[in-house]
Amino acid sequence: MTDKPIFVTMPSLAPLDEYVELLKQVWESGILTHNGPLVQELERQLCNTLNLPHFVAVANGTIAIQMAIKALQLKGEIITTPFTWIATVSAIQWEGCIPVFCDIDPQTLNIDPAKIEALITPDTVAILPVHVFGNPCDVEAIESIAKKHNLKVIYDAAHAIGSTYNGRSILEYGDISATSLHATKILNTAEGGGCITQDEQLNEKLKRIRFFGHNDQKDVVEEGFNGKLTEIHAALGLANLKYLHNILADRREKYILYLELLSNNPKLSFQHSSKGETNYSYFPVIFESENLLLKAVEQLNAQNIIPRRYFYPSVNTYTKIVEYQPCPISVDISRRILCLPLYWSLSVDDIRRIANIINTLF
Repeated sequence: MTDKPIFVTMPSLAPLDEYVELLKQVWESGILTHNGPLVQELERQLCNTLNLPHFVAVANGTIAIQMAIKALQLKGEIITTPFTWIATVSAIQWEGCIPVFCDIDPQTLNIDPAKIEALITPDTVAILPVHVFGNPCDVEAIESIAKKHNLKVIYDAAHAIGSTYNGRSILEYGDISATSLHATKILNTAEGGGCITQDEQLNEKLKRIRFFGHNDQKDVVEEGFNGKLTEIHAALGLANLKYLHNILADRREKYILYLELLSNNPKLSFQHSSKGETNYSYFPVIFESENLLLKAVEQLNAQNIIPRRYFYPSVNTYTKIVEYQPCPISVDISRRILCLPLYWSLSVDDIRRIANIINTLF
C-alpha cells in the first residue's frame, strides 16, 4: 500500500508563485469582488482561448444553471437526464420548474434524443441535457427537436470546457450553456462557473442577474441574486488557464493509455463518443455487473486508490426530492459505472498499476 492515497481526481494547479503574482494585484487594487478587473480579464481570456462570443463568470456551476433558467424566464417542465450530478436537478427545482427525466443512450451516456419527443407536453418549456464526462451531446438532433416544439435549450456543460463539435467549443451550443470551474474540473477557480450565450441581450441579462438585477447605472431592473465570482477565484483561474492546453493533452494521453490497458478485458466496456471531441476529463469504466464493480472498488481501496461511482445512484431514484420516473438504462448504468483516477499529477506507473489490479481481478 502507498502512503499517499490516489483519489479519483486532483485539481490542476499553476505554480504557486504565478498565482501569488496575480494576488498582489488584488492587494494593490483593494478590489475583491463586484466584477473586478481580474474577473473581466478571465472572461476575456476564456473567450479568446475557447473562441467564445461571451463568458459570464459566476460563483459556481449550479448558480450558472439557475441563472440560465431565470434569464430565459422559464416556468414549467424541463426535460433533462437522470444520469447527472444532483445539482442539475436542484437548479431546475430552485427556479420553480419541474424536472422530467429522459433516459440515456447506453453508449454515449448522454440524454437519448430519440426518447425526448415522447416526453413533451403542453407544459414543457425547455430541454436541459448534460455533456456527460465532457462527451458532447447530439446537439443537432436536440436543436431540431427544440425548434420543432418551440423549446429553449440549456446545456449543463459542467464537464465540458475543452470539448468541441464541428471545430467549435461545445459551450457555443444551445440558448445558454452553463459550465463549472470547480476544483475537480479541467479548468478551475477552486469554486466557480460561467454562462455562455451567442445572444447579446441574454448576455447582458445574465450579467445583471448575477449582481442582484443591477444595470450599469446600479438601478435594479430585474430579479437577480448574488452570483458573482471573486477576484481571488478569478486570479486562480487566470493562473491555471495558461496551462489549459497542456492539461487537455495530458488527459488525452492518459485516457488513451487506460483504454489500451483495459480494452481487452471482456468484463469492461467504455463510453463512446459519437459526436465531436471529448476533453477526456474523466475515465469511466462500465463493469459487466455491480458485483464486479464492488470487488474492483474493494481491491483498489486496499491499495489506497479511491475511484468514484459517478453518477450513482441515478437521479430519478432520489424520491425524497423528485417524483420517481422510470429510466431503466440510467439506473442500470449507474450501478455498474466507476470513474478511475485521472488527473495532471497522476503518474503513468500509477495508471498501469490501477489497470493491473482490475485486470488481475478478472
